[in-house]
This record gives sequence, structure tokens and C-alpha cells, in this order.
Amino acid sequence: MKKFVSVILSVLLVLSLGAVCASAAENSADVYVTIANADGSFGTAAEKITVTDTDSDGVLTVNDALYCAHEKCFEGGATAGYATKETQYGLSLEKLWGNANGGSYGYYVNGASAWSLTDEVSTDDYLYAFAYSDLVAWSDRFSTFDSFTGDFDAGQSVELTLTYVADYDESFMPVFKPLEGANILIDGEDTGIKTDADGKAAVSFDRGGVLIVSAKSDDVNITPPVFVANVTGVDEPTEAPTEAVTETVTEAATEKLTATPDQTSAGSGTNTNAVQTGAPNAVIYLVLAMMILAFAIVAFKKQHEK
Repeated sequence: MKKFVSVILSVLLVLSLGAVCASAAENSADVYVTIANADGSFGTAAEKITVTDTDSDGVLTVNDALYCAHEKCFEGGATAGYATKETQYGLSLEKLWGNANGGSYGYYVNGASAWSLTDEVSTDDYLYAFAYSDLVAWSDRFSTFDSFTGDFDAGQSVELTLTYVADYDESFMPVFKPLEGANILIDGEDTGIKTDADGKAAVSFDRGGVLIVSAKSDDVNITPPVFVANVTGVDEPTEAPTEAVTETVTEAATEKLTATPDQTSAGSGTNTNAVQTGAPNAVIYLVLAMMILAFAIVAFKKQHEK
């Protein structure tokens, strides 16, 4: 009987550990993070980041994603490049990609404005954070392509549509409009291609590698949009043009950003699925453990009654 009870207790221990491990493993999400600096350069460009609950508040948030992005990509980690503090407006950014500019930052999830650093994120979300270049009038306007990644062969092209936050509605939600006349850049170099009246531009890739497509406007102070092209070609360089772009983004992630401007302005686009999946598995483990324990107690009593 003692041997039987020992076996039961061992099984209960294994199940309990399994519940804890399952909960911890599932409380994470792969989020694609872009961080734009005030000078128009990128700290990260659609970088795949495994986001964990860094502040132990039980949810995965914009803050967690930015913290993990700095831990992975910024020299010296989050301690050196990222900082937040509690203010009268809640948790606020103090430093982004090593730049402390007095709190002038913005962040969007799936092309829609996030309300705060505590907005939730989930797997395949696309997070864009930027430091304002205009610290007086805050004239920076968030801009985005209709997708942010793609796989191509050298010589292929893609049509991109560029929109920007032209205004805000009565609920202070961003209103997106096409941006005409913006210059298309590849790895920071002007291609001579401009967007048309509908914000569209056909961009071709004549070399292999990981190429970053962006845009700059002479008329509107836009944040740099990003499209990462993974191009296969015979002249593919041995090293990627930037260390920040090392992952091929999944098709599911791209679909997050293909909504029309009217759709993207409807809300933050976040959901809570990624942070809720751990609980059911943990509950199942614990229920099984309780059932086995009850069986062991009944068996033990019957043995003693004999």
C-alpha cells in the first residue's frame, strides 16, 4: 500500500509540474516589432520577437513587446535602451531605442493607434513604435504600407499602397488617407519611384537579400513605413543589410495589416487569445491530479478497513 501511495504522489507531482510548465510556455506570443528612430532609420524592422510577461501582470502588452525587442536587438539590452515610468496618464515611455526625448513617442498595433503601453498583444500582431522628430508641434504622422513583408525572386515586383493618418474623427481615432508623391526608398536609397494619387507604387527587386522598403514625403512629415522583402537571387549578399531583420514573417502576420484604412481606424486591433490559453490546460492538469488523489484516498481507506 505504501508503494502504491508513493506512485500516486509521484504522478501528482508530475502533473502539477506539467500544469505550471504548460501555463508558462503558453503565456507568450510571437509579435513582429518595428521601432523607428527620429531620424527615419529603423532600430528593428518587422523583427520577430517572442514576447513574455516581463512585468508579471498576467497579460502580454505593448510594454512587454518593446521590452523584449530591446532585450533581443539593442546593444546592452532593455536596461540600456528602454525605460518607462508611472505618470498621471499611466505607464509612459521614457526611452525608446536609447533615445530619451521627454516622452514624445507613438505606437500602433496592426496599423491602428494603441491607447497605451498596457494594450494587449497576441501572436502575429504587428507593433510599430516611433520617436517623434518634431518635438514642438508633434507634426509626425504615422504612415503604413498595406502589408509589411513578402517573399520574392530577384526581378519580381510588388504593388504597395501607402496611407497615413491625415486626421482624427470625433472619437479621436485616426483617419487614414492615401499619400501621393512620396518617394520610395530601398535600404535608405531613393529609387526614383513615387506613389500615385491612390498612394500606390510598383516596386521591383533587382538583387537578392533582405531589403527594407520605406518612403519619405516632401510634403508630409510621415513616420517611415516599412516593408521587408525577402528576395532570393543569384547575387544575394552574404550578410543581411541590417542585423535587425533576420526573420521571414509568416503569411498570417501579413494578413493582420491588409485591412482598408477605414477598418484599421476602427480600434487597436489587439486581442487577448494569447494570454488566455494557458489557463485551460493548467485547469485540466489540476482536475486530473485531484481525481487521482481522491482515488488514492479511497483505496487507502479500503485497505485499512480490511
